[in-house]
Amino acid sequence: MSEIPTIKPRRKGRSGMQAMLIPSLQMVAEQIRSAPEGVLTDVGVLRRRLADQYRADACCPVTVQRHLRSIAELSFGALEKGEPVSTVTPYWRIVDPASLLANRLAGGPTFIRERLAAEGWEGSGIVAGIADARKKSA
Repeated sequence: MSEIPTIKPRRKGRSGMQAMLIPSLQMVAEQIRSAPEGVLTDVGVLRRRLADQYRADACCPVTVQRHLRSIAELSFGALEKGEPVSTVTPYWRIVDPASLLANRLAGGPTFIRERLAAEGWEGSGIVAGIADARKKSA
């Protein structure tokens, strides 16, 4: 944790305030790399983990989505150039292939499904920590 997090006060409701983490690309990438192989983890879970890690009340969803798009472009481009999967940030573990976000990321939903299947994920649905993500038994 070499970076100093940016935490800004933000209004919450009519009279409250909350501490909003504005994560760096590196912070988001590190959190994605910690996602278990073969398990689909929701972006909301990733944001909650970041907020908890940096002792903030929330994590900026817009910033996380922007960074996720950048990470997807970098990772997908590296894979197209022949880089091994083990050297890229596995953004496919964070995006439900059935979501609208999957359509906006490099590779799209088909690529995300293929990568998840290659890691042993089976399912059409949702997410670790939220619903029934399943991993094939070896």
